[in-house]
Amino acid sequence: MAAPETIIDSPELDPEIRSRALASGGYPYGAPYDKKVYKRELEILQIELVKLQSHLLASGERVVILFEGRDAAGKGGAIKTYREHLNPRYTMAVALPKPSDREQTQWYFQRYVDWLPAAGETVLFDRSWYNRAGVEPVMGFCTPAQTSRFLAEVPRFEEMLVHDGVHLFKFWLSIGREMQIKRFHDRRHDPLKTWKLSPIDLEAITRWDAYSEARDTMLTASDSPHAPWTVVRANDKRRARLNLIRSVLGRLDYAGKNPPLIGEIDTSIVMDARSFLALGADR
Repeated sequence: MAAPETIIDSPELDPEIRSRALASGGYPYGAPYDKKVYKRELEILQIELVKLQSHLLASGERVVILFEGRDAAGKGGAIKTYREHLNPRYTMAVALPKPSDREQTQWYFQRYVDWLPAAGETVLFDRSWYNRAGVEPVMGFCTPAQTSRFLAEVPRFEEMLVHDGVHLFKFWLSIGREMQIKRFHDRRHDPLKTWKLSPIDLEAITRWDAYSEARDTMLTASDSPHAPWTVVRANDKRRARLNLIRSVLGRLDYAGKNPPLIGEIDTSIVMDARSFLALGADR
């Protein structure tokens, strides 16, 4: 395969890469989920999310959902789909920019704590404190000692959140290399998507193995009984979004919950961290 950056700059994507994209990384499906079925099932799940939001407002419970994954894994789209029919006043998306000079001198978790939910709220982080275990060490934005310290501290930090009553969900969206290249190519050549392609994204293309190693270290160190990781294989965005929402709804109780309508989670694309690591996918 030619250099990924060369492939992305080419006006036409190599047909072989396009044909391999969906199955890349060992993805178990050979075709995207049917669009009509997806829309029908998504509407049902979004109605359940509206019920959940009403319950949270009445009970004062708090929810935090972390969306992590490689660049172009579908984090932003999944968050948009989750929030589509919810009140944005109580269901907030947070995508923090590069820390300011002042923030760089603070306790690492401090600027994330500012965005944690109050009673009845849900906060969805498009990348989170786990930047220190992924983007930052791979791109050289922090030292190995800072990452080691973070990995030692993050289980205790999350334990405090959970013990205070926060419902914490941690999702890693996994995609294959050809799928990432395809999505980057789409961004490069679609005038409506060019804003999604940053210099960091382009640099990430050449650091696939480094990101894999950082992810595996992160999942191993920070998967815990009180704050487990859920890995969602996301080459097919439709399947990923449906199963991600099902994963949230399945773990929470709320008035009017309808488990048969929510449906079963597809365990071929949704798994715990240990199962994913043993699978050896997306390397």
